[in-house]
Amino acid sequence: MTPATGPGLALFYDRVRAPDMMGDAQRNGLAAFRLLTAEPAAAPGDLPDSVLAEIELVIAGWGCPPLDEPLLDRMPKLRFVAHTGSAVKPIVSPCFWSRGIRISSAAAANARPVAEYALAAILWANKQVLATREFYRDKGRPHRYPWTAPDTPGNYGPTVGILGASRTGRELLRLLSPFDMTVLLADPYANAEEFSDANIRLVDRDELAALSDVISLHAPLTDETRGIVDAAFLAHMKQGATLVNTARGGLVDQQALIAALRDGRISAILDVTEPEPLPPDSPLLSLPNAFVTPHVAGAAGYETRRLADLAISEVLRFHRGEPLLHEVSQRHAEQFG
Repeated sequence: MTPATGPGLALFYDRVRAPDMMGDAQRNGLAAFRLLTAEPAAAPGDLPDSVLAEIELVIAGWGCPPLDEPLLDRMPKLRFVAHTGSAVKPIVSPCFWSRGIRISSAAAANARPVAEYALAAILWANKQVLATREFYRDKGRPHRYPWTAPDTPGNYGPTVGILGASRTGRELLRLLSPFDMTVLLADPYANAEEFSDANIRLVDRDELAALSDVISLHAPLTDETRGIVDAAFLAHMKQGATLVNTARGGLVDQQALIAALRDGRISAILDVTEPEPLPPDSPLLSLPNAFVTPHVAGAAGYETRRLADLAISEVLRFHRGEPLLHEVSQRHAEQFG
């Protein structure tokens, strides 16, 4: 498949977690390179020095170990890593940057499935799917469901609040545009002019909490944002509102959320928690107004090929000496992961 004259390229990811990342189209995209690993090599440290010494380019992903000094010493030709995940922090080390190795992230490609999950959660929440499910379980199929109440907007006229204009947040804003909803955005770094044409209103966090029927979290986890959804924020939320979190569990004060859920004031749809996984006795797994999935909103199945496509396109740009579109700097990696 690959000519002997191309740069040496290795695939470092866990095939169990991403079994469908490399289809025929993706393998064809790598035809210009010498593939030096059996596809894929999730344990690069086990490769012989003769192979590691020829690696110039790496496509990394879930299961790739940290590229630390001992491993990099064995890969003296390594110049570029295209990471198919979002956060590069787990696989880089201080010596990675000092050697001038460059790295890109597939965060932009992974934003789409996460935003699609969040959109589905918002549509569910506005139809009061959780409450209706519990009502059905308890009372059977009565003539009148709770969601038929006249003060329930469904998906015609609700207010949706987006906390964080990250890549995923912006993708979700795009996906929400065809719907008949009022969309609010809270992000201290967002520019009002950027969103004015999209009928998106910038508000502060308190206003977002007070006005939104559904709030979807899309902020990065930093010292500034850890616990940003605390007891005070939750107390500001409307009666019957739903919190959706597909970002990071640490954004939410989990004990405060459990207390609010026990009060029955709000509901939650969570794909991320802290810790992960949750202990079996966590109330989040049994509360009727909590819907929890085990961090599955990101790319899965054939969706992972979108990540591979982005990584391959970055490898090709690097090989041709063109500007990278998704490069991650040391500062960005340290601040946001």
